[in-house]
Amino acid sequence: MSARILVVDDQEPNVRLLEARLKAEYFEAITATNGPDALDLAKSQQPDVILLDVMMPGMDGFEVCRRLKADSATRHIPVVMVTALDQREDRVAGLECGADDFLTKPVDDLTLFARVRSLLRLKVVLDELRLRETNASPEDEVIETEGGEKPWALVVAGDDRAGAHLQSKIPRHVEAKIVTDPALAARVAASGIDVMVIDLTTPKFDGLRLCARVRSEAATRHVPIIAVVSPDEVERSVRALDLGVSDIIHRPVDGDELNARITTQLRRKSYADRLRARLDESLEMAITDPLTGLHNRRYIASRLNQAVEAAASGGLTLCVLIADLDHFKRINDTFGHEGGDRVLKEFSERMRKGLRALDLAARYGGEEFVIVMPETSLVEATAGAERLRKAVNDDPFDMPGEHVADSVSVSIGVAEFVAGDTPDSLLRRADDALYRAKADGRNRVAVDHTQTKAA
Repeated sequence: MSARILVVDDQEPNVRLLEARLKAEYFEAITATNGPDALDLAKSQQPDVILLDVMMPGMDGFEVCRRLKADSATRHIPVVMVTALDQREDRVAGLECGADDFLTKPVDDLTLFARVRSLLRLKVVLDELRLRETNASPEDEVIETEGGEKPWALVVAGDDRAGAHLQSKIPRHVEAKIVTDPALAARVAASGIDVMVIDLTTPKFDGLRLCARVRSEAATRHVPIIAVVSPDEVERSVRALDLGVSDIIHRPVDGDELNARITTQLRRKSYADRLRARLDESLEMAITDPLTGLHNRRYIASRLNQAVEAAASGGLTLCVLIADLDHFKRINDTFGHEGGDRVLKEFSERMRKGLRALDLAARYGGEEFVIVMPETSLVEATAGAERLRKAVNDDPFDMPGEHVADSVSVSIGVAEFVAGDTPDSLLRRADDALYRAKADGRNRVAVDHTQTKAA
């Protein structure tokens, strides 16, 4: 996986060495030797990962990282601090200012590139969500919300004692559950948790296999995983990262460091969850009529194409209804547009209640609605249309100001798919039937008899 990496270090030899190592792995490297230049390049070049030294004159790496994470234009870029500092206080400080990892020099190439690949996979997913998410402003990104339910952590260890030891280091604001059976852990994770801490050092089960299972299942694919490993288990750490583990922490586990790593993972998950939720909402809005909550014309056209293809290839029955509220302009003139909107919404609700699960209804435009009824005969569709007509005609509609509209009615045209039909021809025949219903006095169902004539 190729990517653009920003290398930040005030020592020119260090920059050139790391740049050469990155290029040997087919990464594109851009470089900076001080904090202000790093901030400018991060904003203008939008690198995929930043490798950041801590000990720099003027503005140190901690301050650079804080500013990167405070800026909506750069806060989504993963930051790995690569430094000679090796004290736990330094690691915790780096993680607390927003770094995604803290690697101590000299850095093993396997560990470095495994971490870079892991962060790149995450960023690819987030970038795709950010690209598709069109309604959010940059200022909305990665803003933590206060309150709400406590996040849940699942601690998976070889025995209760080891699990309790890890649980004691979980942040107090996080609820933690201990599981010692990997099969049970996979099921609990699927039920809905916010982060997993898996002990890969236990001989009681294969922790890597559990990581792979969690990542392979749709329900848990996006759950952050923090793996506990021994410092000398480089190959196991690399393997874990390649399997999709979100973060690594070494034994003996420091509580403050685990706290910082869990907080980072929860913040990142919250951001990704909000992006996915807004994406789902925007997709729903793209196919939904905002007034009635029914599908819109674009969606029903797509589904009608599919239904016609299925009927043509499988010999299935298919009917289409076009319903139009009678004298709708009179309703608007009498009760205003608020009253007209209320009728449209109430009509849509009465129509929805009378449909089967496989039927599809949409607002086609104005006061006109289309219903696609797969696997339905002309007789059955006509009966359904008549039920809808009666549901509208028999009960008055409540209007604003405690008024009642007791003369609302609907005319409906019904057409059945015949060999050679296209979506347009089927809709046209239903519309012709609707026109006859209107011409014959409205408040009635008219049926297209093309099939009967062809027979």
